[in-house]
Amino acid sequence: MEVDIYDFDKTVVPFDSGSNFLIFCFFRYPYLLLLLPYYAVMGLLFGLRILTLDRFKKHIFLFVRFIPLEKAVKKYWDLHEKDVFPWFLPENRARYTVVISASPDFLLREIAERLKMDTLLCTRHDPKSGELLDKNCRNEEKVRRFHAAFPQSVTVKCVYSDSYKNDRPIFALGEQCFHIEKDGTRTPFSYTEQYVDSL
Repeated sequence: MEVDIYDFDKTVVPFDSGSNFLIFCFFRYPYLLLLLPYYAVMGLLFGLRILTLDRFKKHIFLFVRFIPLEKAVKKYWDLHEKDVFPWFLPENRARYTVVISASPDFLLREIAERLKMDTLLCTRHDPKSGELLDKNCRNEEKVRRFHAAFPQSVTVKCVYSDSYKNDRPIFALGEQCFHIEKDGTRTPFSYTEQYVDSL
């Protein structure tokens, strides 16, 4: 079986969908502004490195308790589906598609269905409370989740991501690597040349 792996944020779309969704909800449901002091404290603790990223993400989606989540997610993707880079549309993809993202599952499932992704692996949250249910799906965790989903032998043909730093682990899986530029351009690169200093 041959597959392609894609990051999602700033790869398939030109923004971070989790933080973008938070802003979208604050505009759509203005009463959420009452949570700003809470978020200010969480942001400060994270900035001071008192909270780890996983601990921070455990609290950041607290606001979903106070909104009609399913409706909000659909409205969000009604607005932003057009922002998906054209090369990722189903008719333009070459083979079985695996998207691995740190964004929340409750947010990406809707767009995964619309774009006919074959497999979606992302950070799991409780959709009622917003709390993190498992490890944040980033860095080495992406590889762990991939191998858990595909215990059989598969060939990863291409890997696409915007981040040389964070997605080195999944780039290592592919026969070909593509860095996604801000405008959506796919730039091929050699894994061994990009990471020569640490091989």
